[in-house]
Amino acid sequence: MSDVAVYAARRRATLAQLGDGVAVLANAPECLRNRDSHYPYRFDSYFYYLTGFTEPDAVLVLQGKTGRSILFCRDKDLEREIWDGWRLGPSAAPETLGVDEAWPMAQLNQRMPELLAGHAALHYALGADAAWDRQVFDWLNGLRAQARQGVHAPTVLQDIRTWLDGLRVVKEAGELDTMQRAADISVIAHRRAMQATRPGRYEYEIEAELLYEFRRHGAQSVAYNSIVAGGDNACILHYVGNNARLADGTLLLIDAGCELDGYASDITRTFPVNGRFSAAQRDVYACVLAAQAAAIAAVRPGAEWNEPHEAAVRVLAQGMLDWGLLQGSLDGVIESAAYKRFYMHRTGHWLGLDVHDAGDYRVNDAWQTLRPGMVLTVEPGCYIRAADDVPTAFRGIGIRIEDDAVVTEQGCRLLTDAAPVQIADIEQWMAATKGD
Repeated sequence: MSDVAVYAARRRATLAQLGDGVAVLANAPECLRNRDSHYPYRFDSYFYYLTGFTEPDAVLVLQGKTGRSILFCRDKDLEREIWDGWRLGPSAAPETLGVDEAWPMAQLNQRMPELLAGHAALHYALGADAAWDRQVFDWLNGLRAQARQGVHAPTVLQDIRTWLDGLRVVKEAGELDTMQRAADISVIAHRRAMQATRPGRYEYEIEAELLYEFRRHGAQSVAYNSIVAGGDNACILHYVGNNARLADGTLLLIDAGCELDGYASDITRTFPVNGRFSAAQRDVYACVLAAQAAAIAAVRPGAEWNEPHEAAVRVLAQGMLDWGLLQGSLDGVIESAAYKRFYMHRTGHWLGLDVHDAGDYRVNDAWQTLRPGMVLTVEPGCYIRAADDVPTAFRGIGIRIEDDAVVTEQGCRLLTDAAPVQIADIEQWMAATKGD
């Protein structure tokens, strides 16, 4: 199936859900960085999921009554194209994107009331953007003012994301192929980072190695701000300073993934700066790795979303008891959540067009059931901040191990397992010849 056909099929599936309703989705606006310089543009994931269109200043309208898909986009402007690059334009959009009609964005306010009139419900990203809410309400109020002329405005507002989340959480074959390629690029980058790491280098130098490999292999950007955290910084979950010097005898935690054709990868590896784990580092790492193995084994069709997390927690909590970090029984420290001092986050999240992708975790007060085609991360960790009641050898150890898993008919398949993860493999990989 061609890309155009894939997006058209998603639009048809959405139209079939609208009934006597109309859906309106806007692409993300450009965002000013400072003065007249913009941040690198990134499209809205929901809009892209239904169109494959990556230009800003675009709106998609889906009419349930007529079954039509209408795109508003920037008009062709040869002068602006000299400065900002090529534009598709409304004339080429129907054939290129497979929509039924396309109009210039300049006509949006003029044409939108007609497109909304007579529909019972309006579906859009309700509350996602205050400016967009005001725009929608202006259209609706304009229609209501014409009630005496027999014009009917939608009386029901519904969040289109609720429906689209259900589609996006199960990946199609083409999506999985793209995610595998994104994962492969990120694996290459993590391997390079391991071999480039040594005492005395700075976190940002290792980050540069990651970014180089991402772009060199065709990824358009990072999927999120890379975490390159040495020593105590690894105990900061969302550390992004990446400016400290790497010290001998410490660990380096790297949480980094690229974005390829809109799809994210997400890998975390933790390894010794000098290439050799200390005894305490080895103990904690082995426990986190065992927790990940237990969680991966719990990723299978029919399992509840929370089962991998519960499996990981039992392994990690037992380790904390063994090391003297916690006191009591295994069931006791789990029931009291005492383990959260050293493991405070969940074991995974959905992955796809967004690094924390669309999809419910609970449905009707029950955990979501895993199904083939769902993609999630599996990322247990242990973060032992220095404190008087922590044994000296364990202070400042922060470890997370993260892989991307696709639920299959038999269980799950890892997209990212080619990145070294076993202790012996990491030490061997880091011992290989390293160039400056």
